[in-house]
This record gives sequence, structure tokens and C-alpha cells, in this order.
Amino acid sequence: MGSHRRLAPSGFNRGAGAALCVLSAAAAALGAVPASAAPGDTRAEVDRLYQQAEKATEAYDKADERAGALRREVHDSQDRIARQQQRVNTMREALGSLAGAQYRSGGIDPTVALLFSDDPEQYLDRASLLDRIDVRRAGQLDELQAALRELAQERAEAVGKLAELERSRRAVASHKAVVERKLAKARHLLNTMPAADRAAFEHASRGDARASLPDLAGAVPPDGRAAAAIAAARSALGKPYVWGASGPSGFDCSGLMQWSYAQAGLHLPRTSQEQRYAGHQVPLSQAQPGDLVVYRSDASHVGMYVGNGQVIHAPYPGAPVRYDPVGMMPVSSVTRP
Repeated sequence: MGSHRRLAPSGFNRGAGAALCVLSAAAAALGAVPASAAPGDTRAEVDRLYQQAEKATEAYDKADERAGALRREVHDSQDRIARQQQRVNTMREALGSLAGAQYRSGGIDPTVALLFSDDPEQYLDRASLLDRIDVRRAGQLDELQAALRELAQERAEAVGKLAELERSRRAVASHKAVVERKLAKARHLLNTMPAADRAAFEHASRGDARASLPDLAGAVPPDGRAAAAIAAARSALGKPYVWGASGPSGFDCSGLMQWSYAQAGLHLPRTSQEQRYAGHQVPLSQAQPGDLVVYRSDASHVGMYVGNGQVIHAPYPGAPVRYDPVGMMPVSSVTRP
């Protein structure tokens, strides 16, 4: 880990190349770049827009995850309501049958019925049975009332969840619109760059992630789970950055971490902000292969440490999953899942 001290921090501006998968939900208005802006200024603005888009991507991921959870909760509630309604219907039918049987047995005053009975002893046996039926019916009525209260509560909760789901859907759509605006603006600015500068920028962004593999000799994962997660992340090298995606054909930064650890049997939260706390934090100087390296003060970008001062991560739109130096951006924390 001594190599960390030799890595000079650099932003995405580092020769058109380091990674920016950064972010949290900013819907700030798009800044305009003057037509006469120098290539360096344009590139800096593209960097800024990518950062803002990635912030909105993390917010989108969180909102989309919540919407998915709510959809499952609503589905489960609807199933429970259907089962409870069937139970109520069955109880009503049973009570109706009981009442009909009691009526057919004679609904006259018990004393009068005893006086006119041909067999008083048989009548007393029947009366005792009716008493037991009354007790049973009273119990069933109580049970029915409790079931009706439970059904009403389930329905009220389902209405609340449906309303929350609708709010979550609107949040997803809002964050998606922010991301798309930022990325469209970035693409427009890239198209205004001189051809040579744009070609250099795109070459740095889209280079083959496997072309220059770092020396990872001696970088041994601490356990089998970390080894499996690293193997999964390496299998994703070269796959495209796709905002809001968690594999297997494309990834955003936190989606790559979640997918890689899922292959190792561990579920991580969806966003980089949540992944920051998905384990215990260690100093960067003590990072081990498999640790999550979280960047920037807002924890808006995340990569996986693989040893010898390198991380695997999904950098930003247009760039594939690749290796980069751990010091490519300011490190805010290191988490060991």
C-alpha cells in the first residue's frame, strides 16, 4: 500500500482520462459554455456535467430501488387482502348456515317448547346443544369482526403504499430527466471540441480496459468471498458504463459493486452512499483486495480495490469498466464488506 503515497490525486481532467462515476441528486440548471471557450474549458465543463449526471444517477438508483421495493410490498398486500377477504366470506357463510340450522330447530320460547314437547328429556338435550351453538356462534362473530378490522387496516395500508409508490415513480422520472439533460449537454459540448481534442478525449475514455493490465502480483484477497467479488469485477472489464444499470451487460459505479459482491453471495445496498456503510471502515493505508473505495465527500463514486494501488470501477458514460489508480479522485473512505 506504500504505492498510495506515490499516486498524485487527479480529477477527471487528468489528461482527458480518469474516472468520474460520482454523485447525489442535483437538478441545477445546465451551465452554458461560450462558443469561444478554449478546449480545456470545454473539457472541464464536460467533466462537471458528467459529475452532476452521476450524482443524479445515484439519486435515480435510490429512487428506483425504493419504487421496486414498494411494488413488491403492494403486490404482497394485495395477496394478503385477497386471502383475508376469502376468509371473511367463508366465516360469513358458516355463520349463515349456523343461523339457518338454529331457526329450523325452532325459534320459540324454550319454556313453551318444553311444555309441548312429547319427550322433555330429548328436548333438554337439544336445548343444551343449541346453547353450545350460541356460544360457538358468538365466538365466530367475534372472529369475523376481528377479521373485518384486519381487512380494513390492510386496505388502508395498501392505499398508503400505492400513494408512496406513485411519489417514488415521479422521483425516478425526475432524476432520470436530470441525468438525460446533463448527458445530452455533455455530448453537445464534446461535439463542439476540435476534432483532434475530441478524438484524444474519446480515445482516453474508450480505450481497451484490458490493454494494459496493472501488475497485481502478490495482491492476495483476504478470503474467498473477496476473491469471488474481485473475479466477478474482473469479468466485467471492458463492459460499458450504463447509468442506472447493475449488470450483467452494463454498469454504473455502485451497480458494479453490488453485482460483483452478489456473485460472491453478499447483498450490498444499491447506492455508493449506502455502500459506504455496508461493512466496517479501514484506513486507505490498510486497504485489502475486495475493499470498497468510496470517493469524494458526498460518497458519490465507488470502486473496488484490487491491490497494488489499483481499483476496478465503472468510470463515467462512454468509458468501459476498467482499472485506474486508487488516487484518481479524493478518497473519502474505504469499506470492508
